[in-house]
Amino acid sequence: MKTFQILATAAVVGGLALSVAAQKEDGWISLFDGKSLDGWTVKSGFATYEVTDGTIHGTTAKGSPNSFLCSKDEYGDFELEFDVKVHDKLNSGVQIRSSLKDIEKENSYGGRVNGPQCEIEASPGQAGFIYGEATGLGWLSPEPQDKDFSHSLMKNGEWNHFRIVAKGPRIQTWINGEAVADLTHEEIYKTHPKGFIGLQVHGIGKEPGPFDVAWKNLRIKPLN
Repeated sequence: MKTFQILATAAVVGGLALSVAAQKEDGWISLFDGKSLDGWTVKSGFATYEVTDGTIHGTTAKGSPNSFLCSKDEYGDFELEFDVKVHDKLNSGVQIRSSLKDIEKENSYGGRVNGPQCEIEASPGQAGFIYGEATGLGWLSPEPQDKDFSHSLMKNGEWNHFRIVAKGPRIQTWINGEAVADLTHEEIYKTHPKGFIGLQVHGIGKEPGPFDVAWKNLRIKPLN
């Protein structure tokens, strides 16, 4: 019996070791522990962020500018995955390779977040395309500049799976397994080759609200 117990314990320990090794070989890093906002900080506005049932919930605050929950770590080339669900009346996005400017400016709430943003919004069908948040460049993806362009890959009020691959000046996105953006933009890469990840709660001005956006299963794989 003792021999059996020793062998069983060794098998369990060995299995755990293999599991950890597999995770390391896989290269994925969890950005969210499912219980707290450790490793994240709010910038640019005063929307609220909290964790409920393993999910990050961002809630609008009347009069707040765009708010961002920003990772403390920075990333250059990577693959990013997450699930997101957004209220029908709310626009959102996920910043990549982003930075802060106007940190000392009054009412900047820790600095203005700027950099490439993956759009999250069902209407007018621009989700997954890349916008230059506070860069002065507007849309980086050419498709949303066409007034007749739209798609219906993302559904507001439902969980949607996003995948983003950023390598050099090229940024690719997928929504629910369908390819959306495939962008090569040398100008934004020169100014933003590396930076934090940011989860946006868009400002709503004096709209009634509050509106909610939720994220879960956030993970990243650095591509070195």
